[in-house]
Amino acid sequence: MKIAIVGYSASGKSTLAAYLAKCYGVPVLHMDTTRFLPGWVEREKAEQIRLVEQFMDGHPEGWVIDGNYTSILYERRMQEADRILFLNFPRLTCLLRAWRRYRSYRGQVRESVAEGCEEKLDAAFVRWILLDGRTRERRARYAALGTQYGEKLTVIRNQRALTAYMVEAGRGDAE
Repeated sequence: MKIAIVGYSASGKSTLAAYLAKCYGVPVLHMDTTRFLPGWVEREKAEQIRLVEQFMDGHPEGWVIDGNYTSILYERRMQEADRILFLNFPRLTCLLRAWRRYRSYRGQVRESVAEGCEEKLDAAFVRWILLDGRTRERRARYAALGTQYGEKLTVIRNQRALTAYMVEAGRGDAE
């Protein structure tokens, strides 16, 4: 099983990815671990591509990858995925989730981010969640997933639907 998870920042992509990887017994790749070096320094694009390519090539039997990063093997990830999950949560829900995550992990590094990248919630990230991460172009890219990959796309719009999907996956019914 190969699963690609995309969606808005702080919608729960990493948590879902870790859960599904455990359910299906496949490795997980959080794209933020390939994007950043310690201190939230952005890694060279060629190195990001190499790391994702190495992960995908090294796990032909299955994987879960969470993250958008459309310049990093996005089409390949979408094409190879057996299932694409789009977490399409409202912006205020994402902001609340980011705030809760910050309160829980302040001063710590989560498993789903690069080593040395402590949890933060600054003005730039709030702006990203509310505005910059939801441009017309980004929304159009998500809409295109439905056109291009409709048969393998699942859109999850709220916590109730996410919980239901996770329950089904835990029973083996989400395929």
